[in-house]
Amino acid sequence: MDAVIRGTTMPVLEVHLTPGESVVAESGQLGWFDDGIELETTTALAGADGMWDAAKRSFGGGTFFMTRYASTTQPGTVAFPARLPGKIFQVPLGADRSYLIQRHGFLAGLEGVELTTAFDASHFGSGMLGGFGFLLQKLEGVGHAWVELAGELSEYDLEPGQSLRVHPAHIGVVEQSVEYELTTVPGIKNKVFGGDGLFLVRLTGPGKVWLQSMSLPMLAHALMPYLPQTQAATGNGSLQSAAINGGVEAAVKGLTKLL
Repeated sequence: MDAVIRGTTMPVLEVHLTPGESVVAESGQLGWFDDGIELETTTALAGADGMWDAAKRSFGGGTFFMTRYASTTQPGTVAFPARLPGKIFQVPLGADRSYLIQRHGFLAGLEGVELTTAFDASHFGSGMLGGFGFLLQKLEGVGHAWVELAGELSEYDLEPGQSLRVHPAHIGVVEQSVEYELTTVPGIKNKVFGGDGLFLVRLTGPGKVWLQSMSLPMLAHALMPYLPQTQAATGNGSLQSAAINGGVEAAVKGLTKLL
C-alpha cells in the first residue's frame, strides 16, 4: 500500500492498493477510483458489528454506512478529496494510540480502524448547549488512518497540567492522554456580549492537540448576512440577483448539512 497526499489548499488523498489490500471510508467521501478497485458498502465496518453500532457511530457525526475499497485481482487506486480548504494528515493507531477527533474529521483508514462516538454522560447536557462539546468521535484500532481538518492547523504539545481553553468548533484532533472538560466562558459580560457562545473545552496535558482555524458552523454563520430576504423577484436585474443569491443560499445549506 502506498498513500500520497496531493495538492495544497484542497488536498486529495490517493491510496494505491495491491491485491489483498483495502481501505475503508465513510459514505460520501469518494472522489474517484480505477478498474482495479472493488466497492462494498455495509454497516459492519470500522469496529461496528451491525446496525446498532452503526447507529451509535452516526450519532457522533459519522455515517450509518461505510464503504470498503479493495484491490482483489489487480492493483488499483482510489482517491478521497477534502471537502473544505484545509489539511489531510495521517495518524498512527495501536494499543497506546487513540484519538478524539472532530465530527466529520475521519477521511479513510485501514481495515483495523475503529470509529465510535466519544460519548461521556457527564458532558451530555452542556455538550448539547455547547454545540460540539460531546459530539466528538473516538478513533482507535490498529494500522493508521487519515484525518481531514479545515483551514490551517495549530499543533500544541501540552506538558502535564498545562491546559488550553478552546472554542469547541476549533478542536481538530486530541491524543488519548489529554483530558477534556467542558467549561463556560468566564465573566457574565463575556457570556452575554462576547459573541463567542457560552462554552469552551479545557484541554489538559500531557499530550498533543491539533486545532483547526476554520469550522463549518462559523463559515456558514459568516455567509448568512449575504442570503436573500424573502421577496418576489421581478425584472431581469432582480432575476439575476435572485439567481446569484440562490447559489449562495444553496452553498450555505450544503455546509449546514455537513454539521
